[in-house]
Amino acid sequence: MTVMDKDVSYVVEPQPIPALPVRGSGALFPVHRIYCVGRNYAEHAIEMGHDPNREPPFFFQKNPDNLLLTGEFPYPPATSDVHYEIEMVVALSGGGRDIPMERALACVYGYGVGLDMTRRDLQGEMKKLGRPWEIGKAFEHSAPCSALVPASEIGHPAGGAVWLDVNGERRQTGDINQMIWKVPEMIAYLSGLFELRPGDLIMTGTPAGVGAVRRGDVMSGGVEGVGELTVRVV
Repeated sequence: MTVMDKDVSYVVEPQPIPALPVRGSGALFPVHRIYCVGRNYAEHAIEMGHDPNREPPFFFQKNPDNLLLTGEFPYPPATSDVHYEIEMVVALSGGGRDIPMERALACVYGYGVGLDMTRRDLQGEMKKLGRPWEIGKAFEHSAPCSALVPASEIGHPAGGAVWLDVNGERRQTGDINQMIWKVPEMIAYLSGLFELRPGDLIMTGTPAGVGAVRRGDVMSGGVEGVGELTVRVV
C-alpha cells in the first residue's frame, strides 16, 4: 500500500526520502530502488573466479538509504576486508514492465558515478553457504554517489573511460564500452523481472582491479563525460 495523503498520522516518524542532487540544479532526484548488475565486465568476472562468457545478467539490490553523499565513508562493522567497485550509475525517469530494448533509453533521466562498497569477507561467506548477499552489499553508506547529470545535457554515453585511484595510485581502469550487458539491455531485462519505476537507479558493474581499503584512504574516480567522485574512508 502506498500512502500519499500528507494528513495521514503515522505510528512512527517516516524516514526522509533518499535523493541525489542534480548537477547545476537545486532540484533533487528521489530514489525508489537501487539495482546492481553483477560481473558486467569480463576482466572483473575473471578476477572474481568466474567465466567471462556472456551468461544472462544477474542483479542484486542495495537500499535507497545506503546512498552516501557526504564524501566520507565510515568503515563498517563486522568486517576486515572492505572493497571498492567504481561504476556508472543510470537514473530512470520512466519505467514499466517488459520494456522493449529500443525504447529503454527513453526511460533514462541521467547518469552519475557510484561506488559499490562491499564487505568482501562477509559476501564470500554467504556465497559459500548459498545465502543472499545483503550483509556484504547492502549495509549503511555502501553506495557513495555523485550528483546526477541529465541525459538531455550529455546524451547516452556508450563509451568512455572509467577509473578509480586510491591515494593517487590507479587501481581500476576500463571503458564503459566494455560492459557485457549495455544499458538498454539491462533496462529491458530488469523490466521483465520487476516493474521499473521513476526514481530507480541501476549500478552498471565495475571493471577489474577491485581491492581493499583502510581507514584514511582516499578513493577518487570517475566516468568520462559523466562526472567524478572522491570519497575518504573514515
